[in-house]
Amino acid sequence: MKGFFNGVSVTLKEDGVHGLAKGWAPTFIGCSIQGLCKFGFYEVFKVLYSNMFGEENACLWRISLYLAASASAEFFADIAVVPSKPINHQTLGPTTKLNCYADSLRNAAPKMYKEEGLKAFYKGVAALWMRQTSYTIMKFACFEDTVEALYKFVVPKPRSECSKPEQLVVTFVAGYIAGVFCAIVSHPADSVVSVLNKEKGSSTSQVLQRLGFRGVWKGLFARIITIGTLTALQWFIYDLVKVYFRLSHLPPPEMPEFLKKKLGLTQ
Repeated sequence: MKGFFNGVSVTLKEDGVHGLAKGWAPTFIGCSIQGLCKFGFYEVFKVLYSNMFGEENACLWRISLYLAASASAEFFADIAVVPSKPINHQTLGPTTKLNCYADSLRNAAPKMYKEEGLKAFYKGVAALWMRQTSYTIMKFACFEDTVEALYKFVVPKPRSECSKPEQLVVTFVAGYIAGVFCAIVSHPADSVVSVLNKEKGSSTSQVLQRLGFRGVWKGLFARIITIGTLTALQWFIYDLVKVYFRLSHLPPPEMPEFLKKKLGLTQ
């Protein structure tokens, strides 16, 4: 927590409010691409795996389905987003040692390609998979499970009887809870990826050895605040579209009556 507020204080002192927005372009582009691919492919794979499992198994094994669909979606989303990561680290602005490298997205990308070729943009893909796969699995599975738990134990009526605003409140709360767990699970790998993108020639094992246990957890509080809020907003927008257009939830958010009877769960 102390490091987070110190970082904000130093940035404001040296660069003003403008300094907090350094690197916004590659961050915006990267998050947009990754979010589109991640949520889009998640729906594609969820439908695909649901059809493969069959309605009954998709409901009974829904957590496994969420895990498989989210991991598959992340694999392709990372390939799309990974080029923006090193660019972002190379355009941090005048308060860093990287100021002499490039001060914008349009200047950094051509220079990096000239020096290292395509490798410059994809050298962190393995570490990104290591970080993002666990992050996304937690993000989707925890969200889906939390939504189910909220409707079962907290919300006093079934989802089908809730209004659109009530459903979106549940979505936001579940999204924030999922975001907190995402931040904790993925933070060590995120620390490694950040160092790899700043340093040329370093390997994942070398960075891990140098950072140590305490080093990989540095900055966790700031990441929880950022990821928790971002994840909640992502799920809110995502579900807003689904609720507005009345898109179905796969597998069903509630066990079908025929399956309840088959399993003897109804009286």
